[in-house]
Amino acid sequence: MGKKDKSKPFTISGGTEAILESISDGVFTVDLEWKVTSFNRAAEVITGISRDEALGRPCSDVFRSSMCETGCALQETLRSGKPVINRSGYIINAQGTSIPISVSTAVLRDEHGRITGGAETFRDLTEVEGLRKELESRFSIGDLASRSPLMENIFQVMSAVADSPSTALVLGETGTGKELVARTIHALSPWAEGPFVAINCGALPDNLLESELFGYKTGAFTGALKDKPGRLSAARNGTIFLDEIGEVSQAMQVRLLRVIQERTFEPLGATGSEKLEARIIAATNRNLEELVEQNIFRRDLYYRINVVRLEIPPLRKRKEDIPLLVDSFIKRFNRIQKRNITGMDTQALSLLMAHDWPGNIRELENVIERSFIMCRSGLIGLEHLPPELTMSGQKTGQAQDMRSVRKQMEAQAILGAIQRHKGNRQSAARELGIHKSTLFRKVKDLGILLPEEDGRSKQKGELH
Repeated sequence: MGKKDKSKPFTISGGTEAILESISDGVFTVDLEWKVTSFNRAAEVITGISRDEALGRPCSDVFRSSMCETGCALQETLRSGKPVINRSGYIINAQGTSIPISVSTAVLRDEHGRITGGAETFRDLTEVEGLRKELESRFSIGDLASRSPLMENIFQVMSAVADSPSTALVLGETGTGKELVARTIHALSPWAEGPFVAINCGALPDNLLESELFGYKTGAFTGALKDKPGRLSAARNGTIFLDEIGEVSQAMQVRLLRVIQERTFEPLGATGSEKLEARIIAATNRNLEELVEQNIFRRDLYYRINVVRLEIPPLRKRKEDIPLLVDSFIKRFNRIQKRNITGMDTQALSLLMAHDWPGNIRELENVIERSFIMCRSGLIGLEHLPPELTMSGQKTGQAQDMRSVRKQMEAQAILGAIQRHKGNRQSAARELGIHKSTLFRKVKDLGILLPEEDGRSKQKGELH
């Protein structure tokens, strides 16, 4: 890029200027020296900086953006000649407040096709960000957040379970986050100050599992040169999490039953019992009722651990949580890897929404981590996703456009609201913040099958 021809400054025609002044998005242009050459009214409102104050100044001085130091969208566009669309970031306004924005950029050329500068539009996402946080906090507990009505009931049960000393059983497919649920229950419980001790019962043979759980005394076996406390002892005044309990042998089931019934345990080589002073949470991805019928899992142990039961739905049944989880994983990997990935583009997100996720949340986390290898900055796109995921989407024809994804999420939200209000359309519409007639139109357009029970209130004056 050569120096700007100062004899021909960038100008905006009267008609174009009138349009730019009437739109709600901020618009500004710069020359090749990064000096602001135009600044519309919306830009003044969003930044709190007047046009006279902005014109002629370096754009980095005007915006103080998160993208000015690294990942400047306008610089990227001027370097490559390609526009950037809807990249997320933030600016600091004149009052020192951080304003979330999305930016789009383009190059400016003269009549000979030579680049003379760049243009950027930016949209204030403050209200959108506030709505997003409101939606996130609507169904949340501890470190867990969800937009799925299926998880709302789980959260309500977790609050009650946390206050109870009773043994809890967490069920769910592999990768659904059973340990995170257990940790959240612990964190909300009266035992939160105590330790959370987890052990994978399916990963160890009986002799090692017994040693790890109960501990041993000096001389209990060859090599036992000193006392070693077990996990049950280490969890004192806290929580012991028995993961994959459906994998333990029947001999170990007998020992666990005694621990739960009598609240005592005996370290290997000990001459007496120790008191269990920990709350027990068990988890499995197997169907324990079937194992009981097959005489693989003891019925009495099943009843002891199944005092309170939480069934975590698989990710394929709560796909509205995928954008929330993607955002969470991107933030975490940005922090761990010191990167600046700003999000995921709509095509890539649509593909994720179409996938069935047999590995559930753990599989999704793996996909995002692998995408960080290919994507160095900006948005994660289709080209950054693992090839087996993109090939699967192409073979099955499952790649949906963002419109169909939004419809799917909207249908799930509407059906969830109607179910929560036992079929009462008026109450569901009120919760969703829409008119009842709008609800009926959306139900028809989206092809939602409503429950036969309409849940109508008998109170006088309520419309149905």
